[in-house]
Amino acid sequence: MHKRSENDDARPPGMTDVARVAGVSPQTVSRTLAGHPNVQEKTRAKVLAAVDQLGYRKNNAARMLSSGRSRTIGVVTMQTNFYSRTAVLYGIENAARQAGYSVSTATTASLDTSAIEAALSRLAEQGVEGVVLAVPLIHVSRRIEQLTDSVPTVTIDGSRTSATEVVAVDQTLAARLATRHLLDLGHETVWHVAGPREWLDAVSRSQGWRDTLEADSRSVPPELEGDWSPASGYRNGLVLGRIPDVTAVFVASDEMAFGVIRALHELGRRVPDDISVVGVDDIALAEYCSPSLTTVAQPFVHMGALAVAHLMRHLVDPYAAPEPESVDPVLVVRASTAPLRRGGR
Repeated sequence: MHKRSENDDARPPGMTDVARVAGVSPQTVSRTLAGHPNVQEKTRAKVLAAVDQLGYRKNNAARMLSSGRSRTIGVVTMQTNFYSRTAVLYGIENAARQAGYSVSTATTASLDTSAIEAALSRLAEQGVEGVVLAVPLIHVSRRIEQLTDSVPTVTIDGSRTSATEVVAVDQTLAARLATRHLLDLGHETVWHVAGPREWLDAVSRSQGWRDTLEADSRSVPPELEGDWSPASGYRNGLVLGRIPDVTAVFVASDEMAFGVIRALHELGRRVPDDISVVGVDDIALAEYCSPSLTTVAQPFVHMGALAVAHLMRHLVDPYAAPEPESVDPVLVVRASTAPLRRGGR
């Protein structure tokens, strides 16, 4: 085992120290810590073991830590123009500014584990005091566990590691509210346009929809899947509009619901006279589409602020027990839903 000399103890460990202990080049250490996908797993394991052994941190982070606090919060989010991600980030930035903190954002182009590792690593190297993880964790790697254990982390979509604190909207309840509303209007069953399966929100909404139908002894139609975009809603709407028995649809996001309504309109199916539609999110445009969209509101800005509040609590008292928090969504009834027309089309 490598032993550090007295001269080594006079300075914080550097990348060359990690490389020497791991038996690799400094370039390989840099690529590993950046989450590069081409690093072999065996090599990655050796580098991470050396990092743990030496307590290595990037120099810029070490300087900030030695001088006090960076007064910076990191956010990991997807590269997207979806309203929900923008609203969450706004809530985080506003709450952080009020607390005297700045925000550093690391975006990912995908939900691959290596991409999330790289984003978390970039934030850790900057010496952020805490992280809001605004992407779902499909798989939790050893490196993600290490990073979220070393930097206080709050997730806002229900996913978690052993060290994260969860602040989430009850997505199963959101689906129950939407589905129950349509059943109470007299519809015999409810069709569902789901979000992508790699998103935990989408999985929870699908489960809530299915559970509500089964608990009421209703038939469960085949589930259709979109990708959160209006275009995917439109494609699924063209399918639903050609099925005569469809009278009610629960769509997993407002933006997909807009696409569904457009397709139904083009096919001559009237909303809500022929088919009732419910979305999720209550984005700003929901009230102004035609007809105005019944939806389950999610407090995106509030969720961002709540995540910051949880981080602040941890920074004030690092030894406080985690306090997961679930926020209930609210059904907003507008013009896109109506009682079933008996004997209609």
